[in-house]
Amino acid sequence: MTKTIITCLAFAASLAGCAEYSAPTSTPTATAQTNSGGAVSSADPRATAAGEAILAQGGSATDAAIAVMLALTVVEPQSSGIGGGGFLVRSDGESIVTIDGRETAPAAATPMRFLDRDGERLPRDKRVLSGLSVGVPGNIALAAKAHSQYGKLPWADLFKPAISLADQGFQMNRRLNESLASRKERAGKTAEARRVFFDANGEARPVGSLIRNPDLAEALADIAESGPEAMYDRNAADIAEYVARETPQDGAMTVTDVNAYVAKDRNPVCARYRTYKVCGMGPPSSGGLAVAQMLGQLERFDLAALGPDSVEFWHLFLESQRIAYADRELYVGDQDFVSVPVEGLVDRDYLAARSALIDPAAALPEATPGTPPGAPLARADGDEPLESGTTHFSVVDAEGNAVSYTSTIEGAFGSGLFFGGFYLNNELTDFSLSPERDGKPVANRVEGGKRPRSSMAPTIVFDEDGEIVLVIGAAGGPTIPVQVTRSIIGVIDFGMTAQDALGLPLIMAFGPTVVLEEGTALEAMQDDLKALGHKRIRAFGPPLKANALRRNDNGSWEVATDPRIAPKLAYE
Repeated sequence: MTKTIITCLAFAASLAGCAEYSAPTSTPTATAQTNSGGAVSSADPRATAAGEAILAQGGSATDAAIAVMLALTVVEPQSSGIGGGGFLVRSDGESIVTIDGRETAPAAATPMRFLDRDGERLPRDKRVLSGLSVGVPGNIALAAKAHSQYGKLPWADLFKPAISLADQGFQMNRRLNESLASRKERAGKTAEARRVFFDANGEARPVGSLIRNPDLAEALADIAESGPEAMYDRNAADIAEYVARETPQDGAMTVTDVNAYVAKDRNPVCARYRTYKVCGMGPPSSGGLAVAQMLGQLERFDLAALGPDSVEFWHLFLESQRIAYADRELYVGDQDFVSVPVEGLVDRDYLAARSALIDPAAALPEATPGTPPGAPLARADGDEPLESGTTHFSVVDAEGNAVSYTSTIEGAFGSGLFFGGFYLNNELTDFSLSPERDGKPVANRVEGGKRPRSSMAPTIVFDEDGEIVLVIGAAGGPTIPVQVTRSIIGVIDFGMTAQDALGLPLIMAFGPTVVLEEGTALEAMQDDLKALGHKRIRAFGPPLKANALRRNDNGSWEVATDPRIAPKLAYE
């Protein structure tokens, strides 16, 4: 970002209380913890410590969630950051607020953005690793909006942990090292990024290396001092010009696009599941709808009796996914641009009719979209590519306020474009590549100022007394709603701890193909699943990463982290 009169180092030194934050140095484990009062669960212990430090100073759950998001910008640059966007769900146990910080397409973007003159798809690298994929970042605007309504500490205080991590440095963990090594072209696209994360030979710096990012420290100090205007006003021209230079065709980003960005209040999507209420994010996210639909379709089955070792349970779960995702593909997009039948998609009668399609003894030959109340006509299915660079964090404060926040830059290291010490998103590749099918418009087509559909599913679950009992979300592209739904079932139906529920294996239907997590009990169920009609099955290691807080009977909080991640967070 533009140089400021106050340098990062001077600014950081001027902040009272910097010493209150201390980044953990021990290797994390997969063991769940129980916290009284406030609690934080994130994908990196240093970001978790940042949130805990803010809570210890009397900050709200919103304050702590913002501090976590900023710290993850530093220590988990492959997954999220201020160069991307996110969705935030907040509740005090009574009201539910959802804020949309999803990135937006430039005003001049057209439905043909990712196609050449002949209407054929551009090569993947040209679509993704260029300014074509970059949307106007929304995380800082989201944070500012949430802080203005629910913050308790001064805005600048929330930046202290992240500034300290960027300025003083943090240890390279195994996960970041492996991400850099496997995506050298993307992560090291710019000389600025290579200076931070790679050695003189162009290799990822080794595990345990001290990583300093002075440009990011300065950028964070600038925003801490000046507020969101530092990104959306004073530095808007620099951001827009950089992205425009890297945009090979179609409408480039302009300073007006950056100036005009607004984080928006959205209506939450809430649905009953047994005696619980499950609330999540509405469009442009499909996550809240998909979770509500899967749960609603499965409610008539006695899942507790089946249990997680039952082939029938996993079969039913697969069928509910296929039916819910068929609706998602046809109907869900940015509600500012397309009519989304939100109420119809979670209507209990509609979900009962969809559930009736699920046969415990046989898979559907094909899952097709339904016609929910209020459904628009003449809509076509889209063709969105898959990416999986996202993170989630859950926070509860001592007063019982909860925040579920999913943040993303889309693919790992986003577009590969590096500005001010952080990666810029490639979020626009979440739009459908094709604007229409058989003459019918696609709901998730590219349009100027539009927000691409997302799979992110930050979720809060309430018991029959209205108490918050689970704050959960996940990363992993289209697997996100499946991970969240599976974990909610684990807690509610199977009586699991949140930690064990997050550790349940993943199985997911991608059209007629079923993918299941290798090295789990699901591999031994393949023949039985095939006998039920799931013919195309393959095992793989999916990019899973979920985080949750579960309320214990005594009012304390179980802090749960996906057990798949912990071994990769080692610093040695």
